[in-house]
Amino acid sequence: MVDRLVESPSRVRDGPDVAIGALVEALDQVVRLTDGSKESVRAVGLGTPGPASADGVISSKGSTNFSQAAWRGFEFRGELERRLGIPVIYCNDGNAAALWAHHEHFGREAPMRSSVSAIVGTGLGGGVIQDGRIVRGAAGMAGELGHVHIPMRGLLAEGQPVPECQCGFAADAESVASLTGIERNLLPYWLTRFPDHQLGKQESIGEAAKLVRDLGDSDDPLALKIFDQQAMAIGRLFTIASNFIDPNAYFVGGGVVEASPRFRNWFVARVREHTSLRNEQVEVATFALVPDLDMAGARGAALAAFDSFGEG
Repeated sequence: MVDRLVESPSRVRDGPDVAIGALVEALDQVVRLTDGSKESVRAVGLGTPGPASADGVISSKGSTNFSQAAWRGFEFRGELERRLGIPVIYCNDGNAAALWAHHEHFGREAPMRSSVSAIVGTGLGGGVIQDGRIVRGAAGMAGELGHVHIPMRGLLAEGQPVPECQCGFAADAESVASLTGIERNLLPYWLTRFPDHQLGKQESIGEAAKLVRDLGDSDDPLALKIFDQQAMAIGRLFTIASNFIDPNAYFVGGGVVEASPRFRNWFVARVREHTSLRNEQVEVATFALVPDLDMAGARGAALAAFDSFGEG
């Protein structure tokens, strides 16, 4: 058994064929670490950023992480299964992390509980769990919380432009609460309010955006402005979710989980403050962090693969 993250380059920017080959090699690498054989692997859990169908077909409109035209409509799960010769069970990576958070938090009570998760990364992933199972939706694209439109009044500062998402939407949650949102929308604005800030001296806005989390962890005023807007965006997203599914728990994961305990607790507290719940909901709802950092998605995908054996 390998109970840690075994990393290798995804190669997604090199196109589907190269990326599939990288995943085949990644499985071989894990098998070698266990001193086992490929024949002993009964199923593989695959998690990718969405949007994608329930069967792992990348959206025909593409996505933040699969932006090249060759990925649009690509049958990721099916092609990987063909190359491996092993059943592949697909989960959107936000769904996978949400599934893991739900089962880790509720334990034996997981089949009787519901939750919603927001996973902040390059984009904003998410997942809705009902009765311990992923809500996938008719086309498999349920839980795409990043592309839910949220109110911007009171969230944006004076003169701050309405944020635009890479998906083509304006004023959705991902346009604020994501690394892409920082790079495209938040940081360019806040650098105009902090003209002498060190981030303005970086070679590119993309490199500067990657430094914001560590600065927030150090209580940098500009970075805290950005993270407070992100927390407000997630809070407003959770407010919408509360009126649709009224979950037992709200989980926050992604990059903020990898910061210091002090900072991530501050961030979750700010999300909670910006989530408007009814008194009855306040009495029963829990706010928590997705556990296990980068392992959450991998463990959720593995859990989905394991659970698939009980569905036949």
